[in-house]
Amino acid sequence: MDNKKKVFVIFLAVSLALSVCGWLGYSSYKVWKQAQEKQRLLEKRQAAWAVLNDALGNKARLFQGDAGIIIEDLNTGWQFSLNQDKLFPSASIVKIPIMAACFQAVYEGRLNLKEKMVLKLSNKTTGSGIIKNFASGTKIPVEELIEIMITQSDNTAANMLIERLGFEYLNDYFKISGLKHTNLSRKMMDFQDRKHGVENYTSASDISKLLGKLYHRKFINRQISEKCLAMLLRQKVNDRIPKKLPDDCPVAHKTGLEKNVCHDAGIVFTQQGDFLICVLTKSRSGTRQVKEFISNLALVIYQTYRQFPYTRYSFLKNGKRMN
Repeated sequence: MDNKKKVFVIFLAVSLALSVCGWLGYSSYKVWKQAQEKQRLLEKRQAAWAVLNDALGNKARLFQGDAGIIIEDLNTGWQFSLNQDKLFPSASIVKIPIMAACFQAVYEGRLNLKEKMVLKLSNKTTGSGIIKNFASGTKIPVEELIEIMITQSDNTAANMLIERLGFEYLNDYFKISGLKHTNLSRKMMDFQDRKHGVENYTSASDISKLLGKLYHRKFINRQISEKCLAMLLRQKVNDRIPKKLPDDCPVAHKTGLEKNVCHDAGIVFTQQGDFLICVLTKSRSGTRQVKEFISNLALVIYQTYRQFPYTRYSFLKNGKRMN
């Protein structure tokens, strides 16, 4: 090889080496820059979360009554909590654990979603729901009972499912699944038992634990987790957590309401990240004031999240929102 060719080969090799080094250097710089930006945004989010914690604490202190509260950023795991393990009469929020127990029974082969249950006159009860208006003898599939129990807080549907699975199975399931403070001692709207001190209880930590499993798709499996979330997203009773939020802000939640007891718990999905909110209350302040307290808490959290950069809907399934 003559000298000209040698010089040309060396020139090419040096040029290639410099190009590779330049590309590697740029790639490294880009990665470093992205890491720096991510850290900056995280610190900004942490600062906003600290301010939010103070605001939530102030609002909770002004509440006239008992409140068990858990607010969780579902991306980072940051939490605000108050009386998280305190027992509250569960009212209709116990329908979330009942829903979970039903799907566990389906998974175990004890229950079939297509199984049709016959509505008896003795099943019908007062309070929320539509099934009490159906004719006795109507056959209703289990899956439809679960759906109506959740989306319309139907007491008759809940009682039919309680009767089908039995108190022993339900309470055993609650314990096995790690719900330390949740029990089912009477059917919905059974005021005779309630008058004699028989009560259903739960806690903010129990309900939040179950909602967290659903959100992270760790309840039984992904498919069943998403089925439960989809039911909660179709909730018809929206006078608490979603009340002051925009109409296009999805909320997967379940309420509970009895005399002096008012609850709501769920997951709020925003383009800036998702958060869990669980508020259980016992108060003589009046239902209207308590509902206002819950909706104000949700609004304050939502407004804080609006300050964050756009992320994505983390509940997307195959590029589409769940129905």
